[in-house]
Amino acid sequence: MAGNTLRQLTAATYPFVRCGLFALDPERAHHLSLGALKWVQDSPLAAFDKRTFGPAQPVDVMGLTFQNRLGLGAGLDKGAHCVDGLGALGFGHIEVGTLTPRPQPGNPKPRLFRLKPAEAIINRMGFNNPGIDDAVTRLTKRVYPGILGVNIGKNFDTPNEQATSDYLIGLRKAYTTADYVAINLSSPNTKALRELQLVAHCRPLLEQLVAERDQLAQRHQKRIPLAIKIAPDLENEHIKELADLFVDVGMDAVIATNTTIARDKVTGLKHGEETGGLSGRPVTEKSTQVIAKLHDHLGKALPIIGVGGISCGQDALDKLNAGASLVQIYTGFVYRGSALIDDILNTLDHSPSI
Repeated sequence: MAGNTLRQLTAATYPFVRCGLFALDPERAHHLSLGALKWVQDSPLAAFDKRTFGPAQPVDVMGLTFQNRLGLGAGLDKGAHCVDGLGALGFGHIEVGTLTPRPQPGNPKPRLFRLKPAEAIINRMGFNNPGIDDAVTRLTKRVYPGILGVNIGKNFDTPNEQATSDYLIGLRKAYTTADYVAINLSSPNTKALRELQLVAHCRPLLEQLVAERDQLAQRHQKRIPLAIKIAPDLENEHIKELADLFVDVGMDAVIATNTTIARDKVTGLKHGEETGGLSGRPVTEKSTQVIAKLHDHLGKALPIIGVGGISCGQDALDKLNAGASLVQIYTGFVYRGSALIDDILNTLDHSPSI
């Protein structure tokens, strides 16, 4: 079964599957979905081609060739269990994680909430993951030939003053497996993590990571790009300061954006006041605005990977037209399944504006 056929099959069946999944606790449904996909990808009876993509629209970003502009954002496959199965759905790149040096269980449950009328999710997962060593072991065995991003963070009990050490560990361990490494300073679900986005804290951390990357590049004769993921809740001046900083220290891309702590778009909805990061349709406009502001300030100095509230092909196109070079989905994928992949790839394939 070719990759496109697999995507079409899952797109046709997902509306029925979703009814059952959405009747379950969100986190249990998430684990069941990934478990089923892992069973399929690991089964000797698996008939799909793990090496296929959707419509080929190659684009060079960060010195890497992406077979199309659509990727899967970090957070869905935190432990890198299903890269081959997810990749066969047609993604040009997949970002796994966030991964920390040591395994950690994350925040207490419940910590994942659907806001169905808004096609949104609130999560306060807290970087629950099996640890980067465990994930890298699996990633070395992947068949998926697309671009692989590894998203790294710090352990919850590592003080911000020592955070650089955790990020250096993540970079070193991911280096020979990842095609790019994403630095996550913007999750709202690890206490005080977003303070690392302040320029005074961010500069020394990124300078040390870039210096370490350059040493690793010499050692391995392979240069791995570094991307940094930012929050959507930053003031305009802060965005400009960070953009200047990213260029100055030698970053390779900006991922915009992570989840929002704002709740103005979900006022009155069940679970709307839960703490954590809000994703999905309510963050669409805010994310696109941040992309546009970054692009206005950066120009062609750094590429932008646009993520946040992409629920249809037009949303993806809007982010590309705002200045993104690539896009990623997550929450929209939970609500629409692989039909969203078809929608986006077909929209981009027929768009004269990119």
